[in-house]
Amino acid sequence: MTLYRNISTICVAAVFAACSSSPQLSAPAPYGVLPEERQLRWQELETYVLVHFTPTTFENKEWGYGDADPASFNPSSFDANQIVKAAADGGFKGLILVAKHHDGFALWPTKTTPYNISKSPWKNGQGDMVKEFENAARKLGLQFGVYCSPWDRNFPTYGSHEYVTAFREQLRELYTNYGNLFITWFDGANGGDGYYGGAREKRNIDRTTYYGWDTTWQLVRDLQPGAVIFNDMGDVRWVGNEEGHAAETSWATFTPEPVDGKAVAAPGELKYWLSPEGTRNGKYWKPAECDVPLRPGWFYHPDQDHRVKTPAQLFDLYFKSVGRGGALDLGLAPDTRGLLHDNDVESLAKFGKLLTETFSNNLATTAKLTASNTRGNANKQFGVKFLTDEDRYSYWATDDSVTSAELLLDWKEPVTFNIIRIRENIQLGQRIERIAIDVKENDNWKEVAQATSIGANRLVRLPSFLTTHQLRLRILQSPVSIALSDIGIFKEPDELPSVSYGNVVATGAMDKRGWKVVSASSESKDPKGAALHAIDNDPSTLWYTWNNEREMSPPPQEIVVDMGKAQTIKAFTYLPRTGGSWGVVGQYEWQVSPDGKTWTSVASGEFANIKANPIEQVIQLTKPVNCRYFRFIGKSSVEDNYISAAELGAF
Repeated sequence: MTLYRNISTICVAAVFAACSSSPQLSAPAPYGVLPEERQLRWQELETYVLVHFTPTTFENKEWGYGDADPASFNPSSFDANQIVKAAADGGFKGLILVAKHHDGFALWPTKTTPYNISKSPWKNGQGDMVKEFENAARKLGLQFGVYCSPWDRNFPTYGSHEYVTAFREQLRELYTNYGNLFITWFDGANGGDGYYGGAREKRNIDRTTYYGWDTTWQLVRDLQPGAVIFNDMGDVRWVGNEEGHAAETSWATFTPEPVDGKAVAAPGELKYWLSPEGTRNGKYWKPAECDVPLRPGWFYHPDQDHRVKTPAQLFDLYFKSVGRGGALDLGLAPDTRGLLHDNDVESLAKFGKLLTETFSNNLATTAKLTASNTRGNANKQFGVKFLTDEDRYSYWATDDSVTSAELLLDWKEPVTFNIIRIRENIQLGQRIERIAIDVKENDNWKEVAQATSIGANRLVRLPSFLTTHQLRLRILQSPVSIALSDIGIFKEPDELPSVSYGNVVATGAMDKRGWKVVSASSESKDPKGAALHAIDNDPSTLWYTWNNEREMSPPPQEIVVDMGKAQTIKAFTYLPRTGGSWGVVGQYEWQVSPDGKTWTSVASGEFANIKANPIEQVIQLTKPVNCRYFRFIGKSSVEDNYISAAELGAF
């Protein structure tokens, strides 16, 4: 498969050609699998955004079902330049547009389906939103990419080869008419409930064979040879979560492993829990993209206007994604006007300012650099001077026999810092496995940090500022000689607030004092899974309907809660468990009652994308209801055959 072509020989030739002017020294031999040229360009980009804007925005949903009227898509003040400028102000270098999401609505006038923007009232059906985003991105210097969902909940013949043919033609249109793309984005959300031309049914497909990925991805290679493919099995891997972070140790190489019961790994069907760390000495160069929305959800929801990630949170995520050798892909969600909310714009601008203020002054450039070993004992080709020249592919190297070494930075006057940046020349592979950092304190060396998996970029952020006149980088473990391309020492602005994440309960939730569980159709015999945990105001406890491998209570399962007195309810909330998706509810229903005897259904549907993005779900009712009792029904589970809930709540 061309997607996995190993081009070690090409990279080796390029490296040796670069050194031909100094024949007395040869370059270090490459180690392991190597990145292709398009992957190198992707590694250099580091940050980009992913924009979700379809009729789903106007439905206030996270996933559209595919039945929205195209007439609903009519943003009153759409301005691609406002959205792109906000991304640029945040320091982001690229933009991916969701040209078609799972709802099947195409944002360009495609010939493959009538369910497209030409049937909307926006610009009297003459608009092309993909072109507007492309023009705005290029105008402001951002690279452009597209995502076209393989799953289409509107297409009447989804599940047949006819749809695959149409899908490939959609890709051909996108890859032909919108200039050079830096990335083509594919996810693993394939098959399930949908409108499907009015059939309103569930359609399952074989993910390993249905899309004919070899043929489909060949379109990328033929039409956009410079673009990387994002996918579990692509040039760039999904990091395995939608929280925006890789593992502390994160290798750029990866060997996808099939899930139990499958012979081969496929998009959406592999052991994704191995993705945050990657595979040391993996079969393919496949670095991690860390995707996360700026808000709790990928699409705009009015109730999330005050739940936008703060600049300090974004800064923290930058270190946990870009700083661990990957890329940060931040989701942006225009509102029904077709603009980013002021809170989103403000957070992005302040984050961009943080990046600029932090990384504009590299203190290493003012230090005297000394290495314990230099390749051939010469500084012309592989000396330490290349560590501060802002070139990712010039580098300091050691002799082949030297696999551990020290680098000393010495300043005439003490400097204050808290960030150390280290990069390898990844044209020669990911080599270093462990380092330590020391500072001189009272004429003695003090270790202040250790790190692993250096690769394209490693950012070590210390918990507090340090002041010293000497810093020592010790390379402790590497299977081969060192090829380091960059050392950076930086100081972030003072007094950044601490940050936290997790399943934050929505602001305004009703006080639960006086609530009690009237009944639960099933609960664990283990006290840890008792039904009362669903309303105890403690997100760390769970109600679940599982005891052991021989005792699962499959959905549907329900729980009835007495709120103690009649209340006017505008919305219900469901908080899934943290640390896994076992028992997390997929499809739901809420019923209400004044007396616990007569019941009325007030909300039902699906918690879209909850497996990958397990945040609190807020279900707004179509109109307020007055009730004392509510019944929550978990109709399906996204993983395993039981139901769980960390918290149920109401507004």
